[in-house]
Amino acid sequence: MLYALYTLLEGTEWARWMNFLRYPTFRIVAAGVTALALGMWLGPSLIKRLRFAQHGQDNVREDTPETHQKKKGTPTMGGALMLLCFFMATLLFADLTSRPVWAMLWITGSFGGIGFLDDYLKLSKRNSKGLPGRYKLLLQTLFYLLAVCFILCSWKGGAPQLLIDTKLVMPFVPTRYFNPDLGWFYLLLGWVLLVGTSNAVNLTDGLDGLAIAPTVVSGLVFAVLCYLGGSTVAIADWAPGAEGQRLVGIPIHQYLGIAPISDGAELAVVCAAMVGAGISFLWFNTYPASIFMGDVGSLALGGALGGLAILSKNELVSAIIHGVFLVEALSVVLQVASFKTTGRRIFRMAPVHHHFELKGWAEPKIIVRFWIMSVMCGGVALLALKLR
Repeated sequence: MLYALYTLLEGTEWARWMNFLRYPTFRIVAAGVTALALGMWLGPSLIKRLRFAQHGQDNVREDTPETHQKKKGTPTMGGALMLLCFFMATLLFADLTSRPVWAMLWITGSFGGIGFLDDYLKLSKRNSKGLPGRYKLLLQTLFYLLAVCFILCSWKGGAPQLLIDTKLVMPFVPTRYFNPDLGWFYLLLGWVLLVGTSNAVNLTDGLDGLAIAPTVVSGLVFAVLCYLGGSTVAIADWAPGAEGQRLVGIPIHQYLGIAPISDGAELAVVCAAMVGAGISFLWFNTYPASIFMGDVGSLALGGALGGLAILSKNELVSAIIHGVFLVEALSVVLQVASFKTTGRRIFRMAPVHHHFELKGWAEPKIIVRFWIMSVMCGGVALLALKLR
């Protein structure tokens, strides 16, 4: 809204005093700091309200080790705090005329709504089942299609036309060498990324702070990738000419061999808001947690990360960025497949973080080691920028 106000006043005396809002770098940092400050300010009162509202209710899932029963009484639905901070910071500092920004707001909010319904059913029915998985999947698919139809598609001329780049970007391979166009099949890949990432984050959210720290790391990595891919800044490089090599200025994305990102700098503002909100939540969610994220947070954040993978043109690189989430999801898939086909379990319990719990690892040790793995994955993803 502040950026929208600046654009309305542009050319007037008032706009001169708001000139700093022109710069995406300022708005990126401001969005992160604003979300963080709001979360730290609102967190204690929200936790108190949720603890009072959920007093005496069991918010611990049944399919967890016995050691988790000591966490009974900890309030859930703390993801609502993150969403509030995320939306306020994004609306204040992002360009609200940007379709990618509205796509991110829609995906995050709608997936958070699914999570809220799931958490509400768990609390109202006093069990840990909540919304059946098939209904979650159906709603996720519906909201994804609505985002495509009304935000990422143009209906001018009667025939729909996608407003997103449908070319697939390969990790460690410059786009000038291999950049296949999937056409409308790209929508299927987008669905897999969006739904898969959302549910993977949901599966990872089983220990105090386990899911939110890798989310923050992913958000930081995406902020860098979005800014570089969407920046209009040109850098100097040598190019061949009729009289030998000459110094020219080329866009950063072209220099790095990555795909250009539509409104990449504005998506970086969204990433910063998510990072700030995530850090503020980690303050209260770190071991031992004062509040749980709940599905309202995990499904929303997972949807946001999946959306960023699509809009930032890092579809396959996101498998590296989300390495921790991918491993957690694969452990569940392998466990179920093995048990149904052979009657044997690969892990003592899935997702894999419960396997380490049952092996006797202390919860803080598991959490911190998973955090370290997430940082390593993010580093490898950033290395891909210069290894193309």
